[in-house]
Amino acid sequence: MRRYFNYFLNGFLIVAPIALTGYILYAVFHWLDELFNIYDIPGLGILVAMLVVTVIGFVAKSFMVRPFLVIAERLLHRTPLVSIIYSSLKDLFDAFVGDNQKFNCPVLARLNAQDEVYKMGFVTQEAMTAINRQELLAVYFPHSYNFSGELVLMPAANVTYLDLPSSEVMKFIVSGGVSRLM
Repeated sequence: MRRYFNYFLNGFLIVAPIALTGYILYAVFHWLDELFNIYDIPGLGILVAMLVVTVIGFVAKSFMVRPFLVIAERLLHRTPLVSIIYSSLKDLFDAFVGDNQKFNCPVLARLNAQDEVYKMGFVTQEAMTAINRQELLAVYFPHSYNFSGELVLMPAANVTYLDLPSSEVMKFIVSGGVSRLM
């Protein structure tokens, strides 16, 4: 009986990630098709959504539209509660894509001087001048199998910069060390 249970667990570990990925993709495509239900053509919703986002990106690059975007962003930053949500999401997206990527400097950080315990993370600020502690770095440590993490301020002497692609280090950390580093 135990052997069959182990077979079940092995199968579950194979099927569950594939099924969840498929379901999430199906749900997103279905939602977009319902949102842009112009004609009854499967997949038209995702195509229209991609086209709309591309056009918005093109128009946003225009020098005439830029002042309006700045005013709109300023308004969003001044609106209570909306400012918290908007600025957090904007910072999160900016951290991963765009011109202001924050997770592009992977490091190996020694957690204390006594033990040989290290943690992989990303330097997000080189000096903490805002709190008058220029000798401290801001190092972000993503959690494994989660969309969260912790920020630790530590001496630069405890940090070793890694000559690895940021995406590989992030995948390694988020996978709990299961993914292999290059």
